[in-house]
Amino acid sequence: MEWAEKLNQSMNYIEEHLTDEIDYDQLARIACCSTYHYQRMFTYMAGITLAEYIRRRKMSLAAVDLQGGEAKIIDVAQKYGYRSPTAFNRAFQSFHGIAPSSVKDEGISVKSFSPIVFRMSIKGATEMDYRIETKETFRIIGVSAPLEKEIENNFMVVPKMWEDAAKNQTIQKLATMMDSSPKGLLGVSVCNDVEQWKYFIAVSSTKASDEFEEYIVPASTWAIFSGTGTNQSIQELEQRIITEWLPTSGYEYANAPDIEVYLNPDPQNAKYEVWIPVSKKNY
Repeated sequence: MEWAEKLNQSMNYIEEHLTDEIDYDQLARIACCSTYHYQRMFTYMAGITLAEYIRRRKMSLAAVDLQGGEAKIIDVAQKYGYRSPTAFNRAFQSFHGIAPSSVKDEGISVKSFSPIVFRMSIKGATEMDYRIETKETFRIIGVSAPLEKEIENNFMVVPKMWEDAAKNQTIQKLATMMDSSPKGLLGVSVCNDVEQWKYFIAVSSTKASDEFEEYIVPASTWAIFSGTGTNQSIQELEQRIITEWLPTSGYEYANAPDIEVYLNPDPQNAKYEVWIPVSKKNY
């Protein structure tokens, strides 16, 4: 219940600041997790990204402001943080399917998007195999790309990285460098509150390398889940971890990277593990 209450408190913060710049870091502090983990958790729970949710709430309220014809479009745009009328028009039309100027006419239909309220629900009894491991720091080497703080802007970055790594032999080269645990090709999201966010395609290795970038994964306790299937299956597993396991597990997110371990790189017959950094909740 505490988990749902924290998310709802963050929803209240959004509602109170829809005409201000919404601070993602503050939302994460309310929910007691990192900014990255908050956005991932929100996306899996709500079915849309945090940025899209905020856009829909703003456009829903903007339509109400424009109905009746007294408010100026430019004033409503500025009220909800759009400095460019063009950007406001684009966002408004994308959501409502009509231009803002059309709302001033009586009888025009617009969409309403209500605030989200999170509630705990019990889903079907499907088993999830996992183990808890505490691991000291370990070194990874690989290639990385910077990630933006708004995670929906990164949806094209990671798939493109994997595509390029397969084409330019990076994956094959990394496989020859792997010599320590976790054994497998790694997808590592380094998204804490003190470093530039990065995504790594890497392996765990003690070998020296002038070609690849090094990162030291901090000591942490990990909840490790195993799965098989296609690469789409790993996304489904991650969603189940966050929506089904984490809320009732007695654990919460810790400040360490999320790790995907690909034990078999075949995208149609993958064997993988999902490593989630966790710490025991303090009740």
